[in-house]
Amino acid sequence: MTKILAIACLVLPTAAAPAAAAIAGDYLEARTSDVYTGPCFANSEVNLAGREAILAWRVAEGEWSGVDLAGLSVVAVVAAEATLGDPHGGALAPEALVLVDERADPAQRHALVDLARELGGELLAEVRAVRPAPIELEVGERSGYARLAAGDVASLATRGLDHSDHLCGNETVYYDPLTATAGAVPAVTLEHRFTGEGLGKTWSSPDKRSAFVGTFRR
Repeated sequence: MTKILAIACLVLPTAAAPAAAAIAGDYLEARTSDVYTGPCFANSEVNLAGREAILAWRVAEGEWSGVDLAGLSVVAVVAAEATLGDPHGGALAPEALVLVDERADPAQRHALVDLARELGGELLAEVRAVRPAPIELEVGERSGYARLAAGDVASLATRGLDHSDHLCGNETVYYDPLTATAGAVPAVTLEHRFTGEGLGKTWSSPDKRSAFVGTFRR
């Protein structure tokens, strides 16, 4: 009997270790409407604001489609016909401009665009143009702090929320992040600007509770 038990113990399967993420890094998003707000503010902005956004990913480690992307960044600039993230909104018909890290080689550029499409989903269903750019993305240890410079066409700067950002007393995360994250917190945009070509519009939308700062993992 002892021998049978010993053999059984040897053949029992061991629990598999959690699979490591193929790719992970920092994430930054800002829209032209508040995401941390009360229903009264949100309802007043529906389809009047929030139709534009900038999304940015910086790969800290990992590969995509077999291509090493560590240290590289990609930015998506999106313009739609309705408020992004509104669960009751109409057809978005989004169009996007993708900016890829100018340091990337051709294979890496292709992989960065593919990664952005995968993470952005329907927001990047219609990419109008892909352009290389010098991209600097910094996500600080302080909650809510981040800075993005994508050439001279897109820039973001954020800070964490504080007591001065509670305007009506009913604030909450009214809109979730536009893409899947591994953890993100709402933040205030000190700068939010797009001055490039390709989307038929430009914008500047600072001083709003309109950003998410965090990480992604895939």
